[in-house]
Amino acid sequence: MKNTITIAAAAALLAGCSNNPPVPDWQMNAHNGIDRATAAYMEGNTRIEAAEFKRARSALASTGKVDLIIRAELIQCAARVAALVFEDCAGYTKLAQDASPADRAYAAYLAGRLSGAGAPLSPSDIALLPAQHQAVAAATSDAAAAGAVQAITDPLSKLVASGVLLRAGKASPQLLADAAETASAQGWRRPLLAWLGVLAMRAEQAGDTAEAQRIKRRIDLATEK
Repeated sequence: MKNTITIAAAAALLAGCSNNPPVPDWQMNAHNGIDRATAAYMEGNTRIEAAEFKRARSALASTGKVDLIIRAELIQCAARVAALVFEDCAGYTKLAQDASPADRAYAAYLAGRLSGAGAPLSPSDIALLPAQHQAVAAATSDAAAAGAVQAITDPLSKLVASGVLLRAGKASPQLLADAAETASAQGWRRPLLAWLGVLAMRAEQAGDTAEAQRIKRRIDLATEK
């Protein structure tokens, strides 16, 4: 699974790499470990994710650069937002006092602090976000936010942005359906089950029993090993 700019750190982890060998081992170990950890999480394999992330974090720690550790923690938190696990970003919080303005803005974005959602991001904060998330954070209506998500081409970035909107209470029914299909197309079991679960709940709340049952049959299929 490729590392994506969406989660803020991939490019930063390799920043300073030149085309001239040798590349320090820590850079490749961290880059590959984060890739594998994110892939394992999306596939629902928590054990492998934990082991790979620990390996990547250890490689980053060998540099003594707290900014790299912070970005790795934000990568892990972003993957959880993509899978609708809305919890405090504990690893980041422990290091937040040393975070850059860009990292603070991204953490606030992952927490769903959009307009009207409590302590919202300022325009200057939004300008510090990864490019594909700026339009989502700046949108002045739910429809505009959904359109900004639809314009994102990277599937992981799209799921992260969709999760942010749901966390902020700004997710339309179409956005929910699109997120489920994005996860499905990638074969990402964990986020697929999460988004299907939301769709099933919404169908039940709307009294659409047939649709809720259809979605639950799909959930049963996705849980097969």
